[in-house]
Amino acid sequence: MSISMYHAAVPPFVRTLGSLSAILDKALAHADARKIDPSVFLSSRLYPDMYPLLKQVQIASDNAKGSAARLAGIAPPVFEDTEVTFADLKERIKKTIDFLQTLTPQQIDGSEGRDIKLVFPSITLEFTGMDYLLTFAQPNVYFHASMAYAILRHNGVEVGKADFLGGV
Repeated sequence: MSISMYHAAVPPFVRTLGSLSAILDKALAHADARKIDPSVFLSSRLYPDMYPLLKQVQIASDNAKGSAARLAGIAPPVFEDTEVTFADLKERIKKTIDFLQTLTPQQIDGSEGRDIKLVFPSITLEFTGMDYLLTFAQPNVYFHASMAYAILRHNGVEVGKADFLGGV
């Protein structure tokens, strides 16, 4: 039995984003309990040339909604990067999950061979749907979600592997 493209993309993205939202709740509770300005966490980064927490969450959202939309053959919704608070980030995650949940297996299954082309200022990447999902989309969502987790853990927020995996 093979796994469907839909089931390899949408449910894992929804779960990862749900876990990310729960981790943000823990971060906000940590900040409140210790009287830390939450913006300290939002602007924290692991290294000076890495993106801060706020941007990591935005990129995880963008990759999840963008990749699922491309696999479905539709334009990804555009979310402006206007978030400045934990509540804003949680709302963005919610909008992303809401969008993902509008997609159906019928839209995504069969996209294994679909041509996916990503154009960036300095490079154009071309994939088949399967390669795109497995070598670009999933790793990007997980990378940016794990960077958000790592930034918060580095700043003392008590999160563990089960928080990242969610529902375990």
